Amino acid sequence: MVKVTDFSTLRTDFPTLRPDDAPIYFDSACMTLRPDSVIAAIQNYYHEHPSCGGRSVHRYAMAVTRKVMESRRKLAAFINAPHHDELIFTKNATQSLNQIAKGLSWNKGDVVLTSDREHNSNLVPWLQLEREHGVDHRVVPSRDDNTFDTEIFEQMCAEAGADLKVVSLPQVGNLDGVEFPIKEACKITHDHGGLMVVDAAQSAPHMPVDVQSLGVDFIAFSLHKMLGPSGMGALWGRKELLDDLRTISAGGDTVLWSRYTDFEWSQPPHKFEGGLDNYAGILGSAAAIDYLNELDLDAIHQHEVNLNKIVSAGVRDLDGIEIIGPDDAAQRGGICSMLIHDQDAHDLAIILDEAGSCMVRSGMHCVHSWFLDKGYEEGSLRASFYFYNTEEEAKAFVDIFGEIHASLF
Repeated sequence: MVKVTDFSTLRTDFPTLRPDDAPIYFDSACMTLRPDSVIAAIQNYYHEHPSCGGRSVHRYAMAVTRKVMESRRKLAAFINAPHHDELIFTKNATQSLNQIAKGLSWNKGDVVLTSDREHNSNLVPWLQLEREHGVDHRVVPSRDDNTFDTEIFEQMCAEAGADLKVVSLPQVGNLDGVEFPIKEACKITHDHGGLMVVDAAQSAPHMPVDVQSLGVDFIAFSLHKMLGPSGMGALWGRKELLDDLRTISAGGDTVLWSRYTDFEWSQPPHKFEGGLDNYAGILGSAAAIDYLNELDLDAIHQHEVNLNKIVSAGVRDLDGIEIIGPDDAAQRGGICSMLIHDQDAHDLAIILDEAGSCMVRSGMHCVHSWFLDKGYEEGSLRASFYFYNTEEEAKAFVDIFGEIHASLF
């Protein structure tokens, strides 16, 4: 199948981008916009078969059951999972990572390694284990330009020795868009006896993700960052690991049977999907995957890099502005995160929205640890791009940002 590489005509698929005065939406790293097909899939659930899947046997319920299975197959295929039953529906990557952290068995002194620029979702669950169970969480320092230091990482794996339990890294950092060498890190982790967990929230929407090629043990991602509904995420894990993983959502449909004194777990994925699911979200997620499957993900990445180059070139030399991460925009993918010295990033974001109709993210982007460690308590201003953004928008942003900068600095 020939994939779409020219994204210029796709803006009309998005209701919020159709008006002539549509704002410049540069906040897709937080949440992407949704196309008509995803919205229609959600509406169709409520209009045509608003029922519960996997339980009742009437026509509404059976329709939902079939569509949920189709959705699971599509999400599993999107990341090249060996089997669709290894794909678990969650509400976001955060819940997925918590399921891993709280579902594994731990001994005091077990070592967990993360990077020094983790989203709270891939930091706090491990810190909680350290606080409550004596797990030893260690931080792998990045190079000065925020790129991953494989040599130090391998050294820290060796130092952990037999106590190394888990390495948990993002495939792409939400702070600066820098990609991690996951395949190489995975091999090093396995060579030292650890499990490899990957936060793919910022990679799955923008680049091909192949769990078999990467060799990872678990991977988590969020559908709301890849055209899907809010409140939808996914967790993939190798079957033999899921069989032994404890669920953090025990209840309806997680067991085959229960008595007053005993029960028997269902097989994965149902063991982890307690209670009624977000069926509208699951069906909307399938529509999002269908949409993305029409697009060339490599072309998406290159398009975002081109936009980043325009924005980076337009702001990097302004007084009081410092771009986080490597100088080369190509290494920062679709994210341009700027430290705003002597100005409040939130105030600047409000001005950009109200005066320039440009929407960006401001603050610490849930990476408090990195900002506070370096004394950047005001956080940063983050512009993040997707395939529906245009070069004209990038140039307009630079002009508007420059005008605001001239009036404030």
